[in-house]
Amino acid sequence: MTCNREISRPSGGPQSHVYLAAKSRGPGRRVPRYLDSLGIAYELREYMVNPEEFSALIVAEKIGLPPEQVFKTLLCATSSRAPLTQAREHVFAVVPGPNELDFKKLARACGSRKTEMASLKEVEPLTGYVRGGVTIFGARKDFPAYIDESLELFDVISVSAGTRGLQVLLSPADYLRAANARNAAATLADLTKDARA
Repeated sequence: MTCNREISRPSGGPQSHVYLAAKSRGPGRRVPRYLDSLGIAYELREYMVNPEEFSALIVAEKIGLPPEQVFKTLLCATSSRAPLTQAREHVFAVVPGPNELDFKKLARACGSRKTEMASLKEVEPLTGYVRGGVTIFGARKDFPAYIDESLELFDVISVSAGTRGLQVLLSPADYLRAANARNAAATLADLTKDARA
């Protein structure tokens, strides 16, 4: 299978640091290298980054996809069910951009007493990625991944390519295949808060 490694850049703009990062050895290159090693077809889409914006909705607009097809990857911490244990483990939660993660649903899915967002200061040391660039692929540690089941509703989805300003587009089947090829479990589950009427 030939991999589509073309990078779509905003028209009329100069080549940015993000595109150069994707070609270098930095975090923006880990995801394409990983997908290439599995023979998975994908497309990289670059967008201009505002340092103050972290919204998946804005990313969706900038890369030209509906917001529900742009998935965000969140690093979460779990609390053990064992009463005398203070063990804190980490998991990835992958949810659609416009939706909010339901921590109770995530806790049920991973068999924990409680889940919460990992602190911002934990994100880069544990994953190797900065806020807004977190992905399950090529992270420093392969934490278990819990992926919202709505992923399977689409022909194409988008996730961070490991750096802010660069997204990778691929089929849900290929995303799941790549997720399951890591050294940690990947599980589909209902993870988002229910819409209120």
